[in-house]
This record gives sequence, structure tokens and C-alpha cells, in this order.
Amino acid sequence: MPHLLLKDLPRYECLLEAAKEFPDLDPSAVDAYLNLLRTGDEVFALTERNLTQHAMSPGRFGVLMLLWRGVEPEAATLMGAENCDCGPRTPAGLADAAGVTRATMTGLIDTLERDGFVKREPDPHDRRMMLVTLTPAAIDFLRGFLPGHFKAIAAIMSPLSEAERKTLVRLLAKLSRQTAEPAPAAAPAP
Repeated sequence: MPHLLLKDLPRYECLLEAAKEFPDLDPSAVDAYLNLLRTGDEVFALTERNLTQHAMSPGRFGVLMLLWRGVEPEAATLMGAENCDCGPRTPAGLADAAGVTRATMTGLIDTLERDGFVKREPDPHDRRMMLVTLTPAAIDFLRGFLPGHFKAIAAIMSPLSEAERKTLVRLLAKLSRQTAEPAPAAAPAP
């Protein structure tokens, strides 16, 4: 589901007019923010369509990728995850790594297990714990899916030069750090 429910964004002139009524409205900030949300929605929709064509959801794919990094250490290093947890992972560890609740992760693991992509096994060092591992079917799926997925990512990013991509990453990191700080409280509505 898209986060921004506007297909047509307001023109900059309209934002300038709205700023007359709402002095706290910074037209360039709102314009950049709305464009960021719309672009994020469009990119996510493309990725989601590609995953759906392969009977995969973004959440399930994320779990497979977290586990793939442990199976393919060389691929993990190429993806910038040289310090990743390698090998089987606990459901709690996967939930933390994905930024979802443990209940959500349990549901994702349940469906992946049902479809033969992961298996749960007792931890040989702690019998109270379960470990999640990829099955050969999941490894085959990823080896077949990832080349096309990475090609689609390259196509999406192709309008930007290497330098522009690095600038974009740097700018997005600045925004990400800003979102980690508490936002000022909004004034209550009258």
C-alpha cells in the first residue's frame, strides 16, 4: 500500500500560496518530502510487482535475504554485510535485523516454512532455541531470482551517474539520521 495517496503532487506555486496561510510550511521542504514519498512508493511498487510475479512478498523476501547472507558469505561481503550474522539465525535475531515484531517474523517464517523455503531446527548449543535455515529450494530460488532483481534495480537507478548515486545515498543517510531524532510535538488541533 502506498504511503503517499497523491498521484499528482501540488505545484510549487500552490505550496507558496499555502505558505501564506500556514507560515510554518516551508515550500521547498514539502516539495522535496512529497517527491521523496512518491518516488519511494513507485520504486516499492515496481519491486513488489516483480516479487509478486514470483509468488513472493517483500517481507518474505527480506527474510530470505537475511538468511542468504549467512549462506553466501562472499555475496554478503559484496552487499556490504561483511559483519553479518552468518549461518542459521534465531527468529528473534531475524526480527531484530528486519525491524519487525517477533510475532510478524513468526508469521513470515511460518509461510516460508510451509512453502519449503526455510526450516526450523533446534539449536545444538541451546535446546531451548530454534534456528532458521534456508532450504535448497530457497537457495535455488534466490540464485534464479536475484540476477533479474539486481538488473531491475540497475534499470531503476540508470538515470543517475555513479557520482549522483553516491550523493543520493549521502543525502538519504542525512534524512535517515534526522528521522532518528525526536520530532517536535505538533500543536493540538483546535
